Amino acid sequence: MVNIAGFVEKMRKSPQNIRYDDLFSFCCRMFGEPRQQGSSHAVFKTPWKDDPRVNIQRGKNGQAKAYQVKQVVRAVEKMAAESEGAQ
Repeated sequence: MVNIAGFVEKMRKSPQNIRYDDLFSFCCRMFGEPRQQGSSHAVFKTPWKDDPRVNIQRGKNGQAKAYQVKQVVRAVEKMAAESEGAQ
């Protein structure tokens, strides 16, 4: 997998062309192991209680669902904004 910034940019430009396994690995790296796994969804814990939620599932042909890729991008952006605000 490419670096974090490169992968986020790839997700922004083409959310429909992200492989689920790549998105899952990225989410594990950013949010830790999923709190739910084994069903059709993998749910990741975030440091906040409300949206954006990080809940992903495998789409057709091993691809991630585009709307869920966009949710991951929003979550990463929120984490970045909060870390910048804390400094």
